[in-house]
Amino acid sequence: MSVSAYIKEEYDVIVVGAGHAGCEAALASARLGLNTILFTISMDSVALMPCNPNIGGSSKGHLVREIDALGGEMGKNIDKTYIQSKMLNVSKGPAVHSLRAQADKVEYTKHMKMTLQDTDNLTLRQAEVSELLYDVVSVDEHENVKRVIKGVKTFSGATYMAKAVILCTGTYLKARCIYGDVVNHTGPNGLSAANHLSDSMAEAGIFIRRFKTGTPARLDKKTIDFSKMEEQKGDDRIVPFSFTNTEEDIKRDQISCWLTYTNEETHRIIKDNIDRSPLFSGFIEGTGPRYCPSIEDKVMKFPDKNRHQLFIEPEGEFTNEMYMGGMSSSLPEDVQYAMIHTVPGLENVKIVRNAYAIEYDCINAVNLKANLEFKEIDGLFSAGQLNGSSGYEEAAAQGLIAGINAARKIQGKDALILDRSQAYIGVLIDDLVTKETQEPYRMMTSRAEYRLLLRQDNADIRLTEIGYEIGLIDKERYDNFCKKRELINSEIERVSQIMVGANKKVQEFLEAHDSTTLKTAASLAELIRRPELSYEMLAPLDPERESVGQLSREVMEQININIKYDGYISRQKQQVEHFKKIEKKLIPADINYDDVSNLRKEARQKLAAIRPASLGQASRISGVSPADVSVLLVYLTSKSQA
Repeated sequence: MSVSAYIKEEYDVIVVGAGHAGCEAALASARLGLNTILFTISMDSVALMPCNPNIGGSSKGHLVREIDALGGEMGKNIDKTYIQSKMLNVSKGPAVHSLRAQADKVEYTKHMKMTLQDTDNLTLRQAEVSELLYDVVSVDEHENVKRVIKGVKTFSGATYMAKAVILCTGTYLKARCIYGDVVNHTGPNGLSAANHLSDSMAEAGIFIRRFKTGTPARLDKKTIDFSKMEEQKGDDRIVPFSFTNTEEDIKRDQISCWLTYTNEETHRIIKDNIDRSPLFSGFIEGTGPRYCPSIEDKVMKFPDKNRHQLFIEPEGEFTNEMYMGGMSSSLPEDVQYAMIHTVPGLENVKIVRNAYAIEYDCINAVNLKANLEFKEIDGLFSAGQLNGSSGYEEAAAQGLIAGINAARKIQGKDALILDRSQAYIGVLIDDLVTKETQEPYRMMTSRAEYRLLLRQDNADIRLTEIGYEIGLIDKERYDNFCKKRELINSEIERVSQIMVGANKKVQEFLEAHDSTTLKTAASLAELIRRPELSYEMLAPLDPERESVGQLSREVMEQININIKYDGYISRQKQQVEHFKKIEKKLIPADINYDDVSNLRKEARQKLAAIRPASLGQASRISGVSPADVSVLLVYLTSKSQA
């Protein structure tokens, strides 16, 4: 009689899920010297882009550049695999400029998978993780259980032990894809769902909830009439996502996207069939994203709008599949055909893949610390859509931080926690772990109160030194960054001291550029502050410019922005100083909020549940008022003086 033998292996770090969060987490951990294994339910789902075929966009572009500045991979990978690039919001100020690139989906996955497989200390393994392994170490008087993660078990029975586990399961936990009355119990793109792990998570005391997202139909390019649409070309000047690349490194022929619109007939078909939408019939249980609604949501919630934009975007260079941005839906198959055929240019289009909604299990991220570790399960981290966020970029940012912090925990080092004044990543994670989001969280520039300081163009200035100190930025890259930073600072100081007089040459130059002539001498910096002038344009008036040499476009951009917005930047830096004072006021981990007299009951309950690490974090909890924060401050001050 044969006896079954099960595999048992040991690693430093286990990462569950190889989407955008998992890839960054595993790469960070492995590059920091930890023996890491990355599990994926399918090798075809590594760095998969199951929805929109692009990276970046408003505020999301900021995240990608911050990931790169810290030593992550997403920016480098999209630079290798983009098919069109655009800088968004260029008519507005630099704080909201955001880079966005269309991706070749297949190439993006292929290159990321190769990067993973070529990385030292990293094993990529196809298997479904079905169970968490942990020890119970304590139970307090309120029956709160403290656990320590030990590893995971796969559906095949194999056991993998580790010092830290990072959950990056995306939209796969008990996933089901729905359109009309059709339900497929699969993950995105028809890949297998993970049907067992969330039960094990619940047994470990993790609260599980259901969220929902969706994706539009994919169309056959051969059946589209592009003559009825507006062509959307990429930018002439390509700005790389990665600070390691130049425009020349990644320049390529770009592929166009196309713009068209829904119309009143489209909306009539949707309204006539709204009772067949599982979103409105109650068949879909999960909460959907507010800022990425389905087409039926948009039509019903904005009845005054007689049309909505639709972007027809290529899914890659070597496919005829076209993505239909702006028309995600869970309507039945026949309704999808009917409504799509009313759109100009799509009258005879054929659908390659139906639109669908996808429901999945996720957690409430207020149960995580700011380092993305579970409060009650030591060594267990979580990142990406499992945390209730949406988007590839938000997932990758969390994955990078979780991977760094898992490695640093094992190495006995302090966690990396970026605050709201340092990075969009800091805003993202602080919002997730502090505010009880009731829907998939999406990053937006309006969420960042210090966005003039957190621009996408200066992500390297803000974060590369941190990436170097952590160990994800190599010495050569760091030295090049230091030279760039010194050049920017020295040149700003130099042009602030160079004076130009109100002579004939200067006055003629100013008149030629529609700029007010001078009455007295002015510095070059004062002239740069004028909206119509710039550092580059003023070269003829600069007697020392030739000795400076040719500067890169990125350096000149920083000189211009820092000089033009100096007053606003200085004011925001003062606000940050005030912010940091309250952030530095730490709250003891073992505080008993019942001992804090004059706290309102709601505040006491919220503070006890979330257990913020600082007074600043406490002030951002929904249900905690400024008066509650003042009471808490008085209590903490009295305790420190006792």
